[in-house]
Amino acid sequence: MSNYEGSELLKKVERYEAAVKELQEAHDEVKNVLIEAILFDRWQQLGTQLGFHAEPAEKEEPNRDLAQLNQQISAMSDAWSR
Repeated sequence: MSNYEGSELLKKVERYEAAVKELQEAHDEVKNVLIEAILFDRWQQLGTQLGFHAEPAEKEEPNRDLAQLNQQISAMSDAWSR
C-alpha cells in the first residue's frame, strides 16, 4: 500500500468515525424528543383520568425539533457521500 492509499484510507476512516459520532448524537436527540413526547402523553392521560384537562404551551414544538433533526440527518448524509 502506497503512502497515498494509506492517507486516503485514513481520511475515509476519520470521515466514518465522524459520521458514526454524528449519528449517535442524532439518535440521542431523537430519543430525547420521543421520550419527552411519550412522557407528556402519559402525563396528559393520567391528568385526564384525574379530571384535569391540559393543553401543551406550544403544540408545534416537537414537530419543529423533528424537522431540525431531519435537516441534520440530511446534512450528515450529504457530507458522508462526498
